[in-house]
Amino acid sequence: MFKIVNRKEMAGGTIVMNEIEAPLIAKKAKPGQFVILKAAETGERIPLTMADTNPDKGTITIIYMVVGKSTALFKTLNIGDSYQDIIGPLGKPTHLEKMGKVVCVGGGTGTAVLYPITRGLKNIGNYVIGIVGARSKDILILEDEMKAITDELHICTDDGSYGHHGFVTEVLKTVLQAGDIKQVVAIGPVPMMKFVSKITKEFNVPTMVSLNPIMVDGTGMCGGCRVSVGGETKFACVDGPEFDGHLVDYDELTRRLQAYCEDEKKCYNDFCTLQQA
Repeated sequence: MFKIVNRKEMAGGTIVMNEIEAPLIAKKAKPGQFVILKAAETGERIPLTMADTNPDKGTITIIYMVVGKSTALFKTLNIGDSYQDIIGPLGKPTHLEKMGKVVCVGGGTGTAVLYPITRGLKNIGNYVIGIVGARSKDILILEDEMKAITDELHICTDDGSYGHHGFVTEVLKTVLQAGDIKQVVAIGPVPMMKFVSKITKEFNVPTMVSLNPIMVDGTGMCGGCRVSVGGETKFACVDGPEFDGHLVDYDELTRRLQAYCEDEKKCYNDFCTLQQA
């Protein structure tokens, strides 16, 4: 059993943070890796990339949006309650190196995944520009945390309620036009990552994205998380979750994510990242 030692509701309760006791995972986990969680015996296995780890305390932190039945079950767990199972760390860690000026772009709950990667890039001496977006100010997360680990931070909201009125891609294009960007990291809803990659390709800037397709076992056995990258089939759980954004077949990924959607306009599928902006 994996006990929740800290819990915080964000964005009016639609986004929840859990700090969970998992000492063996916390000791080995690195930025970019994920865990698979199950709340109870009859619960669904949900993959979530860790937002933070604390090896000294023996804890990992996850941040999730309440979308479907399983994340609604997650939300019922309070401090002192436990997840029945957590498996990890899974996936390949983020490759971090000192390059110079890098841009980290986060959308929605993708900012939680972006946070440890951004911190890692900053800690090894890069100049880090952060661009964080959300539909509105009330569902924006980790602004202060991102501000503390970036040299510049730009906030965007679709409705103009805070920061730049518009999409992260608009601010990104302005930053790229200024030149000298060595790499872009983009994590968020699939449409966001698709258009970020399209723009960075025009500027010939290497781009990394993190994919979270439908996943069952997390070890490459089931094949459920397959994605096409550069014309080859890859498994996000063992080959990723991070890939070259210029090579990902986003249209195929979108079709696979929508396979279990009851309604594309209002999706209740916990695996679907299309609506989680």
